[in-house]
Amino acid sequence: MTSPRSRSDSIREDEELRLPRTPGVFRRFWARHPRLADILIALFCLIGHIGPVGFLVRETPIPAPFVMAAVLVAANATLLLRRSRPLIPLIAAFVAEAILLPLELAGGSPLIIAACYSMAVYVSNRAAWTSLGIGLGLLSVYAAVLVLTGGLAFQSAINSLLATIVLGLIGTLFGANVGERKRYLAALIERSRQLLVERDQQALLAAAAERARIAREMHDIVSHSLTVIVALSEGAAATPDVERARGAAAATAATARTALAEMRAMLGVLRDDSTGASSLPLAPMQAPSPLETVSAAQRAGYPVTLSVSGAASDESTLSHAISRIVQEGVTNAMRHARHATRIDVRVVHTEEEVSIEVTNDGVSPAEGEAGFGLHGLSERVAHAGGRIEFGPTDGGGWRLRATLPARNPVQKPAQGKPAQSRSADV
Repeated sequence: MTSPRSRSDSIREDEELRLPRTPGVFRRFWARHPRLADILIALFCLIGHIGPVGFLVRETPIPAPFVMAAVLVAANATLLLRRSRPLIPLIAAFVAEAILLPLELAGGSPLIIAACYSMAVYVSNRAAWTSLGIGLGLLSVYAAVLVLTGGLAFQSAINSLLATIVLGLIGTLFGANVGERKRYLAALIERSRQLLVERDQQALLAAAAERARIAREMHDIVSHSLTVIVALSEGAAATPDVERARGAAAATAATARTALAEMRAMLGVLRDDSTGASSLPLAPMQAPSPLETVSAAQRAGYPVTLSVSGAASDESTLSHAISRIVQEGVTNAMRHARHATRIDVRVVHTEEEVSIEVTNDGVSPAEGEAGFGLHGLSERVAHAGGRIEFGPTDGGGWRLRATLPARNPVQKPAQGKPAQSRSADV
C-alpha cells in the first residue's frame, strides 16, 4: 500500500512534470475508479455464462448445475485480480472453457477476452502470447481426449476451439496494442522524472563547484594578504628606523587595499542576483601576477627570487592558475619557513606545458599535513588538467611543483631563429 508521503511526492512530481490530463470524461472516471471497472467487467463476463448454466439446469439433474455455477462465478471473480496477478484470471478462463467444452456450446465466453487482454496490458506481450499458446495447446489436448473417448463430437470440438482461439486472439491483440502504448508512456514519464532529478543534481553539482571555486579564491586572497600584512606589521614594529617603519606601514596599507578590492569584487559577484544564481561568472577573479606576489614578499623582508623562462601563454585561465600556484607556494613559505635563507620561484613555459616550482630551505610543514590551501591548489591543478607534487626535500626544505598543459601558446618564432627566452631574478 502506498504511503501518504509517497503519494504526495508522486503528486508533486507529476505537477512538476506538468502531465496532461487523461482525455475524455469516462476515461478519467475509470482511471480514478479501477476497482469499480474490474467489478463491472467481471459481472459482464458472468452474464456470458448464464446461457450455459441455464442449459445445464434443463439437461442435468441437481446439484450439478449449482456446482457449475459456483465454479463459473469463482472463475469470473478472479478478474478482480487481473491488474496485480493477471495469470490467475487467465488460468481460470481456460478452466472455465474446459468445463464448458463437453456441453457442445460453440461460441466461448467473454472471460477469455478479458483474461488475455489483462495479461498483455499488465505483464507483457510475450507473456500474453506464450500463455495463450500454452492454454490453447492444453485445451486442444483435452478436447482430443474427449473426442477419442466419445464424450464430445469432433465438429463440436472444432467449433469450440475455434471460438476460443478467436476470442483469445481478439483479447491479446487489443491488450498488446494498449499495453505497448501504456508502457511507452510510462517509460516517457519515467525518463522525464529522471531528467528532472538529473537537472537538480547538475544544479547542486554546479553550485558545489562554484562554492569550491569561491572558497579557493577567498583563501588565496585572505591567506596571502594577511600573511604579508602580518610580516610587514611585525617588521615595522621591530625596526628602530622610522623611515623603514613608515615604508612598511605604507606597504601594509597597500596590501590591505589590494585585498579589500579583491574582496569587494568577489562579494559584488555574490550579491549580483539580477539574473539569478546562474549569473555567477565562470571566469576567475583577478589574481596578482607572480612578479607582484614576489615583490610583496620581498617588501615583507623575505628572500624570494623569481625566474621565468620561455614564451608565456596569453590564455587568461592558465595565467590565473599560474598566479594562484605561485601565490600559494610563496604564502606557505612565508608562514612555515620563516627562517629560510632562500625562497626560489621558477616558472618554465614550453610548447607543451608550464612548470611552476616553489622551493625553500627553511623549516617545512610536517610531512602529510596538507592544509586547505594545498587541498584547494590540488583541486585547481586537477581542474586545469595538470599534476602537482609537494613535500619535504632531502635538505630539510620544502618543494611545491605543479605542471599544467599549455593552452593557446604565443605564436612560435620564425624558423631558424632561437626561441625567445627570458630569465629574471627579482
